[in-house]
Amino acid sequence: MEQVRLLLAIGLSFLVLFVWSMFFVEKQPVTDNQQAVQAEKTVSDDSAEGPAGNVTPPAMSQEEVQETKTAQAQENPAREIKVETPFYTVGLSARGASFNSYILKRYRESVQSDSPNKQLIPSTFKNGDILASLSGKSVKGLEDAIFSISQAEERLVVDDVKKAVSFKWAAEDGTIFTKTYTFDPASYLIDLNIRINNGTERILKDQLVLSVRKPIEENKGYGFVGPSALINNKLEQVKTKKIEDKDEYKGTIKWISVEDRYFLSSIIPSSEVNSHIKLVADDKLVENQLVNPMFELSPGEQKEFKFFVFMGPKSMDLLNSLGYDLGKALNFGFFNFIAKPCLWFMNQIHSVVPNYGIAIIILTIFTKVLLWPLGNKSYKSMSEMKKLQPLMTEIREKYKGDKQKMNQELMALYRTYKVNPMGGCLPMILQIPVFFALYRMLYQAIELRHAPFFLWINDLSAPDRLFNFGFSIPFMEPPYGIPVLTVIMGATMLLQQKMSPPPGDPTQAKMMMLMPVVFTFIFINFSSGLVLYWLVNNVLSISQQYYVQKKTA
Repeated sequence: MEQVRLLLAIGLSFLVLFVWSMFFVEKQPVTDNQQAVQAEKTVSDDSAEGPAGNVTPPAMSQEEVQETKTAQAQENPAREIKVETPFYTVGLSARGASFNSYILKRYRESVQSDSPNKQLIPSTFKNGDILASLSGKSVKGLEDAIFSISQAEERLVVDDVKKAVSFKWAAEDGTIFTKTYTFDPASYLIDLNIRINNGTERILKDQLVLSVRKPIEENKGYGFVGPSALINNKLEQVKTKKIEDKDEYKGTIKWISVEDRYFLSSIIPSSEVNSHIKLVADDKLVENQLVNPMFELSPGEQKEFKFFVFMGPKSMDLLNSLGYDLGKALNFGFFNFIAKPCLWFMNQIHSVVPNYGIAIIILTIFTKVLLWPLGNKSYKSMSEMKKLQPLMTEIREKYKGDKQKMNQELMALYRTYKVNPMGGCLPMILQIPVFFALYRMLYQAIELRHAPFFLWINDLSAPDRLFNFGFSIPFMEPPYGIPVLTVIMGATMLLQQKMSPPPGDPTQAKMMMLMPVVFTFIFINFSSGLVLYWLVNNVLSISQQYYVQKKTA
């Protein structure tokens, strides 16, 4: 009876998750980056003074201010500089000195071989991304400023040493903003230096704001999508729908970002900032703003702010190598402490066997071996319960009018044969955290994105479909085809159910036989990597159960 309740609870949990994801939820590691660790540390050492920088008094002459104004007046507002590194190509715009495109060279939009490379900044973004402003708007015109660009050529290739591109803008009152990006051929990290010169005769007091943003998209899974930040060494992930309730978070900020299932765009102060973030969302995009501490500049003074920009894959190895606790952005929820070691181990397997489908199979086998003793206890208890089924049926029939007496006789039967009715449940309960940790890990791991397995399964992050029908199928998301792995998985669940002792209640027995069908519909739109894990786990469980039943027969 208890086993029936447990299995029903697990099945209903999956059903609830499936229905929630359908109707209510907001809808390869780069080994070259190991070289980036030393380069990143060097940059960090050079930036030890922190994001607020140093105030220095080298006043700019009126001639320099006028030269800056003349240069920006002659600048083409639509001008763009393309900077190309081994990892990405970024388009830098004269308008706002911002990013108006960012293309990852090692990732594609879709699995098709002719698919374009992954674009992280949509063309619909007004004024691009990585924007700088002042919260108090003490300098007019900054939001729509056209900067002059130090780079004369339209294309800059960064393939051997670091190279910088500077943008400069002078306000009508003489305040000068300089925004300098430095690109490293060995890293995804981009140095960002912002200098403010107070060329006015008044004290300039304000807060520098840097923002990063992304389109609002439907979240069809259980991974996080939206703005996040590391505040007081704690990861804050804010669902887009929750921004209306709370849009400001204060504390010691290590980095801010916006993220989706596989990619991350982040701004990192060169040292922690004790300030706050401001979140903004509308129907089309969500924006995460880093509001820096208040600064004050007397006439003729200047201040520098130093940051890093990261836009790239949520690869555990890559994020950990960059430092700044950026690896905490890859979060697998409550079972993070189990999922991350499993991801590391899967990547180690892949380094020897270069097929992530095989890596998943080996990982599942390894996990099953670790949990083998628990499984043995569970299946042994189930086998003993199966032997008692005739006696239990007899007691239920005899005392069907007296439930209290029936339970007393059943407990006496258990004591006589030294059978624990909970013996099959507890080991299964202990295995549930591992199952859910692997589920979350396999769903979010970027390593499985567009990773082929064999034959028609060319993307382990997408549902498996044999053939591509020209018509829609109920309960199935496109593409429409035969979900071969899912059907086989359902068959293994049905076989496993038949091997288990049937419940005494006929209604419960029918419900249990429906569970494989329910699970098959739930898994029909899951990624093939997840289905492969569940299928292999079922096959191993059937083998173990058969072995235990033969041994105890």
